[in-house]
Amino acid sequence: MREKVLYITGVLGGLWLVRNLYVVLLVLPDEAAQGAVYRNLFFHVPAWATCFTAFLVAAGASIWYLVRSSPEADTLAVSCVEVGVAFTLVGLATGSIWARIIWGIWWTWDARLTWALITCLVYLGYLMLRRAIDDPTARARTAAVMCTFAYVSVMITYKSIEWWRTQHPGPVLSIRTGGGTIDKSMEAAVYSNIGAMLLIAAVMIAVRMRQETMQRQVDSLRRFVHSG
Repeated sequence: MREKVLYITGVLGGLWLVRNLYVVLLVLPDEAAQGAVYRNLFFHVPAWATCFTAFLVAAGASIWYLVRSSPEADTLAVSCVEVGVAFTLVGLATGSIWARIIWGIWWTWDARLTWALITCLVYLGYLMLRRAIDDPTARARTAAVMCTFAYVSVMITYKSIEWWRTQHPGPVLSIRTGGGTIDKSMEAAVYSNIGAMLLIAAVMIAVRMRQETMQRQVDSLRRFVHSG
């Protein structure tokens, strides 16, 4: 039953994303200043919104693990981080493509870009840390502490376009301070794609949690056999 729910949810998320692609690529007009390249926005912003959400859930799960020592919380945390990193890479890639066309360069050490890269590296470090610790309890506890503090980097990345006015464009969505700089129909398309990506991310996290749980069971069995 659970597999069927995941399958249906994944299909719905995929169809939602395809519908959004149709609207973004074929329905919405070109933007006056940037032309067709502005369509990058409809994937760039949702990718970052999705990874920020995944990292928030990971931080909450990590705190829950530190309070309750729940293996399920640790499983949720690492699954969210893995999916969050994937969407972070999408955000960095789409940002670089936009920068190459608009700025003429693939990368600049802009405050927002720099903190985004730092955030990605921090969470990659979290995943590497988990692989470096063999003891399951020590691994989960150490990773939970790191994941909790890592969210500070996420918040700095999120607020950086409000704190520092550099090359990176300011906020475009009306919910952000100083935002609301795009047409309402375009903003609605951004929110729609955020919803689709969040749904797809939720399915990815659920699948990774199942895989992680099975891996824990295999590792536990191996330790039992070796101890015998």
